[in-house]
Amino acid sequence: MIEKNDLTSGSPLKKIITFSLPLVSGNVFQQFYTLIDSFIISHFLGINALAAVGAFYPLSFLILGFIQGCCIGFSIPLAQSIGRKDNVATKQDLLSGTIICCVLICIMTPSMIFSAQPLLTLLHTPERILTITIIFTIISFAGIPANILYNYSASLLRSFGDSTHPFHFLVFSLFLNIGLALTFILLFHLGLNGVALATVISETVAGLLNLYYYIHHTTFPKIKISRQYLNYQSLIHVSTIGFPMGAEYSVSAIGAILMQNAINILGTDAIAAQSAGDKIRQFFTLPMESLGMGIATYMAQNFGAHDKKRISQGLLDGSLIQLSWSIVSLLLVWLLKKPLITLVLGVSHGHVYNLAENYLVTISFFFIIHGLLMIFRNTLQGLGHSMVAILSGFGELIGRLFASILATLSFGYVAICYANQLAWGISLVYCCYMVWKILSTDHQLNK
Repeated sequence: MIEKNDLTSGSPLKKIITFSLPLVSGNVFQQFYTLIDSFIISHFLGINALAAVGAFYPLSFLILGFIQGCCIGFSIPLAQSIGRKDNVATKQDLLSGTIICCVLICIMTPSMIFSAQPLLTLLHTPERILTITIIFTIISFAGIPANILYNYSASLLRSFGDSTHPFHFLVFSLFLNIGLALTFILLFHLGLNGVALATVISETVAGLLNLYYYIHHTTFPKIKISRQYLNYQSLIHVSTIGFPMGAEYSVSAIGAILMQNAINILGTDAIAAQSAGDKIRQFFTLPMESLGMGIATYMAQNFGAHDKKRISQGLLDGSLIQLSWSIVSLLLVWLLKKPLITLVLGVSHGHVYNLAENYLVTISFFFIIHGLLMIFRNTLQGLGHSMVAILSGFGELIGRLFASILATLSFGYVAICYANQLAWGISLVYCCYMVWKILSTDHQLNK
C-alpha cells in the first residue's frame, strides 16, 4: 500500500486538493488539446469537419462515457477495501475489475463499430457531413480497447492514492496526439480520419504506460488468477457498483443525444456553434468533474474506514472549492470569450460566432450548479450507492429532453443554450437529498 497517499487521515481539504490537483491538471491539459484539436480541424479541414466531430460527441458521451463511468466504478470497491486495509479483498476486487473489463472489450468493440451508421442516421446527422462522421465514429469505436485500458489502469492507480503518474502519462499522450494528428493530416493527408487514428494511438500509449508503471512498482499488489482471489461475491460487488455508474453516464448521454438531434435539425451552423461553445465550456467544467472523481475516491476510502466526520467535512470542502472555481471561471469566460471562440471556430465574427458566444456566455452563469452536482453525485458513488446515482442521470435526461422539445417547437437555439443548466439543476436537487438521507441512515457510518 502507498501510505503517504492514504486519504483516511490528515486534513480533508489538503488531501482532496493534493489528490485532485493532478486530475484537474490532466483534464485542463486534455481540454487544451481539445481546443488545439478543434483549431487544427477548423483551419486545415473546415467547418464541416468540425461539425462532424460535434455530431459524434453525443455518441462519444453515450458509449465512451459509459466505459469511463464503468472503469471508475470498478475501482470504487477497490478503494473501499484499501480504506479498510483488507489486503485479501483488495486483490479480489483488483482481479474482478480486470476480468470484467476484458469481457466488456469483447462485447462492446464489435457491437459499436457495426452500430455507428444506423445511430448517426437516426440522429438526423446532416447529409453533407454524414459520411465523414460515420468513418470518424467507426475509427473512434475501434479504439474502445484502448479507452478501457487507459481508464481502468488510471482508476487502479488512483484507488491507491496515486493520481500523479496517470497525469504525467496523460500529458505525454496528449502531446503525442497533437503531433500524430498534424502528421496524419499534413503529411499523409488522412483528413478527419487521421485525427481519430491519432487519438486511438495516443490513448493506447497512455494506458500501456499506466500498466507498465503499475506492474513494475513494488508497492502495488499484483493481479493473481487463483481460487483465493477469484471470488464470486467480489465479481458481483464490483459489477453492481461499476455498471450502474456507467449506466448513469449513459442515461445523461441519452439526454445529450436528444439535444443533439434538436441541434442537427437547426442546421450545420448551429452544430458548429454549439460544438465550439461546448468545447470551451468543458475547459472550465472538466476541472469540476476531475474534483468529483477525486471526491469519489476520497469518499470510498473513508467509507471503508467508517469515518462519517471526514465524509461530511469532505462534502463541505469540496463544495467550497467548486464555488471558488465557478466564480473564477465566470470571470475568465467574459475576459477570454472572443479569443477562445476565434481559436476554435477560426472566425471572430459572423452568424456562427454569435451563436457560439450566446451559448458560452449563457451557460457560464450556471457553472456552480454543475460543480456542486459533481460533489454530491460522486459522493453517492464513493459511498457505494451507484444504483441510487443512476436516477440523477434521469434528472439530466429530463432536463435535456424538455429543452430539446422547446428547441424544436418554438424557442430554437435559445432553448439549447439553457438545456445543460436545466439538466444539472434537476439532478443536483435529487443528489443533495439522497446524500443527506444516506448519511443520516447508514448504520455503518452511525455506529
